[in-house]
Amino acid sequence: MLVRFNLRLFIFMLISRSFTELMFYRVSLTLSYQILAVTVGWHIYVITKDPISLGLIGLAEVVPYFCSALFAGHAVDVMSKRRIAIMGCAIHALIATLMVAVTLDALAATRVQTEWFIYLGMGLAGLARAFLRPTYQVLFAQVLKREEFVRGSAIGTVVFQVAQVAGPALGGALIAWTGLTSAYVASGVFALTGIFSLMLLHIRQEPPHQSAGSMWSGIVQGLHFVFTKQIMLAAMALDMFAVLFGGAVSMLPAFIDEVLKGSPENLGILRAAPALGSALIGLWLARAPIEHHAGRYMLAAVAGFGLTAIAFGLSTSLWFAAACLLLSGVFDGISVVLRSTIFQLITPDHMRGRISAINGIFIGSSNEIGALESGLAASLMGLSASIVFGGGMTLLVVIVCWIAAPQLRNLNLRHLHEKNA
Repeated sequence: MLVRFNLRLFIFMLISRSFTELMFYRVSLTLSYQILAVTVGWHIYVITKDPISLGLIGLAEVVPYFCSALFAGHAVDVMSKRRIAIMGCAIHALIATLMVAVTLDALAATRVQTEWFIYLGMGLAGLARAFLRPTYQVLFAQVLKREEFVRGSAIGTVVFQVAQVAGPALGGALIAWTGLTSAYVASGVFALTGIFSLMLLHIRQEPPHQSAGSMWSGIVQGLHFVFTKQIMLAAMALDMFAVLFGGAVSMLPAFIDEVLKGSPENLGILRAAPALGSALIGLWLARAPIEHHAGRYMLAAVAGFGLTAIAFGLSTSLWFAAACLLLSGVFDGISVVLRSTIFQLITPDHMRGRISAINGIFIGSSNEIGALESGLAASLMGLSASIVFGGGMTLLVVIVCWIAAPQLRNLNLRHLHEKNA
């Protein structure tokens, strides 16, 4: 049965050549970013031995992302999506080149200067992500038919999470076996592969570029749309606060060093575990999409994410910690597939860039702000206590959303599809 299921997914991807090409691009870019993230995290922690520095990496990425996301969303709605995506990949290649120069001491940087070069690199990554995130969402809607969105979202999640499994594992292995320089080189190579994939991308439904009015009026229009849709706003808020408080991944270098007494290979294993869980559940959801009671499944999944964060914070064994993170990925994968499907079904075509950018501010920035919050909490409360506290706060967020957002709680994706068809 598993073979027949995988064959159906393979045939689905072959039928849509452009979707397959888009997935190659997503894999390449995700590998580039994940290798960069795991390498930078290990690099700066080796230099500083301070959990706050891991949080500052998140802050360095989120500030330029937050400042440019709305403008990027407007640009994606009115400009060539392919060119914007190529520009973002080129920035990733530039970051890798900078970090290779730092590790080879070509810039003759001191320890403090090296820290600032790392923060600069992640700031550029945040700027690139502001444009890349909405671009992917628009390209996704252009290469698939509306009735394919649910399955396409599940397959896209699988592809993304497989890359998130491979990226940290490859990054950790390269750091341990050959050093930081080779890991940064690999990140740059995958960024260039992403550019190549984009050049091959065949967009089946390329609409003419639309004028969204002035930039400010377009941004205001997008914000008004989001804040008048309870389902969309509640889904964004739910995920934002869950990630803000419940994300333990940013503290992994410190957790491995102080609690598990591990090595870079262990960092790769733990960074990959949540992505593996998301990939596995994504395969299942591609076979059996959730349509009825989708809102309740989403709320339950976020609650499960919080519970696994608590269990991870209490762990003292590498494999128990990995199992907790694997389960957290399963719950997160359910939430991601449902949320992305909701947004694709609700959002009008001419506003996809702006809506995705607003969603990115809610969701994307919460990862980095959450990293900073985790670093500060770890310094004040200790690593394990801070992670348990974050999981508890995630459960509280779920309770609030259950009470305050009845439209999300009672959401049925089939009804949503018919309403917005």
